[in-house]
Order: sequence, then structure tokens, then C-alpha cells
Amino acid sequence: MAGLCRFLEGAVKLATLKSGGRDGTLVVVDRDLTVAVPASPGARTLQAALDGWARIAPRLEVLYADLMQDELDAVPLKPAALAAPLPRAYQWLDGSAYLSHVERVRRARGADMPLEFLVDPLMYQGGSARFLGPRDPIRIPDPGWGLDFEAEVAVITADVPPGVTADDAGEHIALVLLVNDVSLRLLIPQELAKGFGFLHGKPGPAFSPVAVTPDELGAAWDGRRLHLPLLVHRNGEPFGRPDAGRDMQFDFPALIAHAAKTRPLPAGTVIGSGTVSNHDPEIGFCCIVERRAVETQSGAETLTPYLDHGESIRIEMPDPEGRTIFGAIEQRVEVRRS
Repeated sequence: MAGLCRFLEGAVKLATLKSGGRDGTLVVVDRDLTVAVPASPGARTLQAALDGWARIAPRLEVLYADLMQDELDAVPLKPAALAAPLPRAYQWLDGSAYLSHVERVRRARGADMPLEFLVDPLMYQGGSARFLGPRDPIRIPDPGWGLDFEAEVAVITADVPPGVTADDAGEHIALVLLVNDVSLRLLIPQELAKGFGFLHGKPGPAFSPVAVTPDELGAAWDGRRLHLPLLVHRNGEPFGRPDAGRDMQFDFPALIAHAAKTRPLPAGTVIGSGTVSNHDPEIGFCCIVERRAVETQSGAETLTPYLDHGESIRIEMPDPEGRTIFGAIEQRVEVRRS
């Protein structure tokens, strides 16, 4: 369904260097994530490219093709030098599209799954003034807040009109990338009890080194979902590998349509899938709280602890040949008490 992305009929991988100001410098990256070239004169930043996506995306496609054919003077790509592909955004909206995750977490605290959750997506608007880069540490002052990771897939949109239908919303997906939606689990309950959503419990997500156009994903992208396993490692040990295309109750066009029900979405809106989760628990998990929920239900005497100082998390998605698509989010935890 490559036709759903009307803005670009081709493949591109994009990253943003930390140098060049608050919004960084946009670069086009080769398929193996080894070298890059500046995206200018197409656009100096990713937001500038998204603002003129119909006009600029074809230029980026040409740059990518030339780069892949070794026709450009490229420089080595260093993951530590990368910001999030979109270092800050007009909107960060995170859904909860995998209901196996929702159901497990609710069941562990004795709550039922409301029937409306099957037809009406959960979604919150998080802070987007500054996103973490793929190698930025996760810094917190208190490990007692219950630090957790949430491995997700996300899309970045071009301009989306208000009231867009799910049938048409896929046309406005410009890019796809990975997310670690950092969560402070032991602060969230009292926030939700107020009935007014997240604030302190969601300190800010981190994003994969690169964002890619849907066409770069080939047959794994069906225009609505990304059908590949999402690999999560904690301290170098496998934690989960659920398939992002399986058990996704609300696909990305449905999430976009939900977000745009009463308002337009500006170019550069980032929409997350929520924690990727499959019904089969043997495949593992993309967050600690879901594993703890399963342990609680099974009567385990001890639960998997939340993250502490010095621990690491790695989130990555390989293609069917085992090559990384987006690069890896690799973060270490730093506890810095005031």
C-alpha cells in the first residue's frame, strides 16, 4: 500500500545531528546507517522539511538514491552525535493500541477492561518541548519513582485536516520511527486519580537514531501497521520481542483520525502506538510493568524491579534479513539526587 503515502513515492532515511541549534541539522542517512549527507538545500531541519513535505520529500528521495549509489561525499554517522530525528515537536500524542497491554495492567490491579476501550482509543498528549536522543541517558533524581521503559512504534505526520477519516488518514503519514516512552510508574497512580492525565509520570520520550519513509519498510509496512518484531534488551539480556503488527487493535490511520477528530494536526505531529504487546506472554514484553502484571497474576513472590542507576535499555527493530532499520535506542540510567 505504498500509494497511501502520496507525498513521497520512494525510500528515505533521515536523522538529525545535535549540532546546528536547538532543532539540529537534518541529514540523509544510507541504508546501513554508516554515513550521511546534509539534507540542505532541501531543508536544514526536519520540521522545515515536514512543513513543505510535498515539495521537499522528492528532493530527499533523490539525495538518498545518490547516497546509496556512492555519488556524494558523505561523512561517517556517529549515533552519539544524533538528537531525536525531530528534536522537539508541536505535538506528541501517545495512544495505547495494544489492548493485551492495557488488559494485563488493569487486571493486575483488579480493574476490568471497559467495553468502550475496544472501539475508542486511549490517547494522551505528552510533553514535546524536548525529546531525548537515541544515546541520551535517562536522568532521574529518585529511583523510588519506578522508572520504566516503553518500547513503541510511532509515526510523524504531514499536515492533517480536522475530521479526517481513518480511510484517508494514512495519506498523511510522512515518517516512521521507534520510541522509548519513559514512564515513572509510582508517580502515575496519584496523577490518574486526579482525573486529569499525565504530567510528572511522563518526563519525556527518546527516539531512534533515524526516521524512515513508509516505502523504506517494504512489505513489512501495509499502510496501517508495521509487521516486524520489536526487540528489547535490559542490561544486555533479552526482555521481549513482540511483533508490532500483531494484536494492534487501533492501527496508525485510526489513531490519527482519533487525534484529528475536532482539530487539525500540524506537520510534525508525532503519534505513538503505545507499548507494543502481544497476547502470547512467552514472547516477552516491551515494558517492565506488563511483566510485573503477569507475575502478579501468577502469584509470584517477587516482581521484576524497575530500573535503577547504571542499568541499560536497548530497543531496536531488524528487517527480515537481520539488518537494523531505525538504529538502536541505547540508554543508561543515571540517578542524580539534588
